[in-house]
Amino acid sequence: MLFKGLIIGLCFFCSHIVAQESVTLQLKWTHQFQFAGYYMAKQKGFYDEVGLDVIIKPANPMMPDTFEPVANNKAQFGVGHSGILQQRINGQPLVAMAAMLQFSPYCWMVKDTSDIFHPRNFANKRITGVSRKDATELMVMLKRSGVDTDRLKVYEGENPNQAWIENKLDAMQVYVTTEPYYMTQQGIAHRLICPQRYGMDVYADILFTSEYMLKKHPQTVEKFYQASLKGWRYAMMNMDEAINVTQQVYAPSKSFHQLAFEAEVLKDYIMPPTTNLGHMSIAKWRLIADLYSIQQSKFDEVKAGFIYKYQEPEAIQLSWMLIAAILVSIISIPLYIRLIFSKK
Repeated sequence: MLFKGLIIGLCFFCSHIVAQESVTLQLKWTHQFQFAGYYMAKQKGFYDEVGLDVIIKPANPMMPDTFEPVANNKAQFGVGHSGILQQRINGQPLVAMAAMLQFSPYCWMVKDTSDIFHPRNFANKRITGVSRKDATELMVMLKRSGVDTDRLKVYEGENPNQAWIENKLDAMQVYVTTEPYYMTQQGIAHRLICPQRYGMDVYADILFTSEYMLKKHPQTVEKFYQASLKGWRYAMMNMDEAINVTQQVYAPSKSFHQLAFEAEVLKDYIMPPTTNLGHMSIAKWRLIADLYSIQQSKFDEVKAGFIYKYQEPEAIQLSWMLIAAILVSIISIPLYIRLIFSKK
């Protein structure tokens, strides 16, 4: 009885011997449903199950760069945009793991009464400034439709939302779940001109890590990858619960209705028909390189290490279960010998 209790106690002790590994996930924006899969992986214990203590860090809206923190190991994982390819070509040791959005969520928003129906209608129009980092596809879309973007009038004033409402500009760069929601709430009819509809099929919200992490902690990367995808699958299958968790734990300032709107829009970006969760392909990345005017020879130089592929490390790393088994075996030997002699 004592021996059995000792083994049970030892197994319980060994399960806690190896402390959880702490890693940080740097988000590309503030907390919202856009990151619900990671929230659910944490809340449902999927990260705990693989021995990870994950810190989910929201971005600073004034400086929402996720590439630098991961490249310098200030964060071990990040969520970024398709500009990660240019970062890799520029020498940043970043590795794309999964594309959580299969299409770009950035669009142009115009009034319902506007004469802009197609990218080619943007000639000589007034637009908001476009981020060169995460919405490049908006400008490429216009250029490919024959618009001289250098001649567009860029609004430089404050509060572009209000300027758009007051007709001081014709088109505003928006995120599909944010500004359209607010305008709908105010009863302002609008429509979206989105890159996806005009051949600008780029990935977004890309989960990524660094070559340093892959080299030094390959199993950690794989554990995080699998647990995160598990969290996203759970979120997609249990959207009401995911919305509730997002609101109550991470984004209390947002209403359930607002988060539900975001979830409803993004689900078609996250899991479109016939596409696996997080799917990425070399072929599509090659098209993205072409859209961003990246030379194919440059893409070929980095493609081998750009997309994540787990490789078992050569060195044997003992799991806590194996350690427990070894310790039980070592302790059992003298106990067994003592038991033999006590019977004689």
